[in-house]
Amino acid sequence: MTELTIDWQPDKTVAIPIYQQIINYFQQEIANGNWPTGAKLPAQRKLATQFSVNRSTLITALDELVSVGLITSNQGSGMTVSGNHWSSLLAEQVNWSQYVHAGQFKPNTHAIQKINQFESDAVIRLSTGEPAPEQFPRALFQKAFAKLGANLTSLNYTEPAGILALREQIATHLEKVGIETQPENILITSGSLQALQLVSVSLFPKNATIYTEAPTYVKSLQVFQSANTHLSGVPMDNQGLAYWQLTPPASESQGIIYTIPTFNNPTGIVMSAERRQQVLAYAQAHQLPILEDAAYQDVWFDQQPPQPLKALDTTGNVIYFGSISKSLAPGLRLGWTVAAKPVIDRLTDVRMQTDYGASSLSQLVLAEILADPDYDNYQANFRATLAKKAAAAEAILQNYWGHGIATWQTPTGGFYLWIRLADRINIPKLFDLATAQNVLFNPGNIYDFQPNQYIRLSFSYESIERFERGIKILTQLIDQNFPTGGQ
Repeated sequence: MTELTIDWQPDKTVAIPIYQQIINYFQQEIANGNWPTGAKLPAQRKLATQFSVNRSTLITALDELVSVGLITSNQGSGMTVSGNHWSSLLAEQVNWSQYVHAGQFKPNTHAIQKINQFESDAVIRLSTGEPAPEQFPRALFQKAFAKLGANLTSLNYTEPAGILALREQIATHLEKVGIETQPENILITSGSLQALQLVSVSLFPKNATIYTEAPTYVKSLQVFQSANTHLSGVPMDNQGLAYWQLTPPASESQGIIYTIPTFNNPTGIVMSAERRQQVLAYAQAHQLPILEDAAYQDVWFDQQPPQPLKALDTTGNVIYFGSISKSLAPGLRLGWTVAAKPVIDRLTDVRMQTDYGASSLSQLVLAEILADPDYDNYQANFRATLAKKAAAAEAILQNYWGHGIATWQTPTGGFYLWIRLADRINIPKLFDLATAQNVLFNPGNIYDFQPNQYIRLSFSYESIERFERGIKILTQLIDQNFPTGGQ
C-alpha cells in the first residue's frame, strides 16, 4: 500500500498541547475512514518536519496512538494504521498517556529499548548475553524429559520457595564453589531479574544508597531506581571493587553493596581472592549488606575463579544470586537466591503476592539435569567452546581494530569483550549507523555513571563467521564516518 499523504499541521496558537492535537488528528482520520487499516504512515522524521515539531513531541503522540491500538510500529517497515472505530472510541474516552507515564517503574533508556527491539534473527547480535543456540545440550534435555514423562503426575503450583528436589540439587551444586547451605536457605525465582526485583521491593529502605561497581550491569536496569533508591558508582581496578573509595552512608541512612565479583558485566573483571576478603571485612565493619550477583560463576575458561563472597560469609551478611541463564538455558527462566532464612521467608512471602512461583515444569527439568552425571561433562565442553570463540573473536578484532581503532583486555570467562574505541569515534552515532545496517552492540555508557568511550561486544551468541561479518560492517562504518585525522 502506498504511503499516506498528510498536509495537516497543528495549530500552535491554541491551548491544546501539540502532541494532543496530533493524537486528535490521527484519531479523526482513522475514525472517518480516511485512513484505512493497513495504510502506511510517513517516517517519523518526515512527520516531524511536516508538523514542524521536534521528535520527542511526535513520539509522545505516537506512543499514545500505539497504546490504544490506532497504529502499529513494525520494526523495519515503519508505522501502519491498525485502528478501527472501537479503538477510536477508546482513544476518545481514555487518555492512556496519563497512565503510561504515571507508574512507579521507570522506563528503559532509548538505547536499551532499541537494543531490546532489535534483538532478532535478522540482526547480527553482538549485544546478546546468551549461549549460542548450537550449544544447547539437547541430549541432556531429552533424557530429563524422558524421565519426567514416565513419572510426571501433575504440574500444580510448587512449594512457595520452589520444588524441594531442585533446591536440594542447587545446594549440592553450590558446594563445588564452597557455599555450604541448606534447601530452606534457597528461594527459586524466575531468573535473577526477579530476584533483584524482589529484593528491591522487600528489603530496601526508601532512599537507601546502592553502592556498585562502575561500570556495572545493574546501571542498565531501572529496577533499583524504581524502588526509590540511589545508585552510587564505585571505581574498579584490575582486582575489582575499589572499596576504599566508597563513602559510607550517613548514620540516619542505609546502604547496600551490589557487586558482580566474578566476570563483572560488562568489563569481565574478576575480583581477586584477597580483595573479596577485604570487601567482606569492610562491609561487615560498616554494617553494609552485600548483594552478590553470580550469574557468570560457572562460565570460566581455563582457571576456576576465587570462591564467591557467600562462601566466605560467616555472619549472613551476603545475599547470593545464582542463575542457569548463562551456563545452560535462559529460556528456563530459573534463578536462585541464597540467604539467611528470615530473608528467604520475607522474599518468598512477597513473591507469593506477585506470582505463585517459577514454572514447575522448568524446575523439574532442571532438577533432573543437575542430578545427571553428564551435566559436568556438558559444562566442561561448554566452557571449552566458549573459550575458543573468545580467542577467535580476539583474533578478528586484532585483525580489524588492532591498529588504532580499539584496545581491550583478554577475557578469562564470561561472554563479553569490553572495548575502548578511539576518541575520534562517536559511539552514539556509530550505534545508530550500525543498527541501520542490522548490526547491534551495546554502548558502554548504558552501564556507567558518566559518558565513556567503551562498547560491549558479546562473543557468546553469534557464530565466529557472523561475528566477523559484524566487525567488518562496523569497521566500514568507522572508516567512512570517523576517519583518522577527521573532525
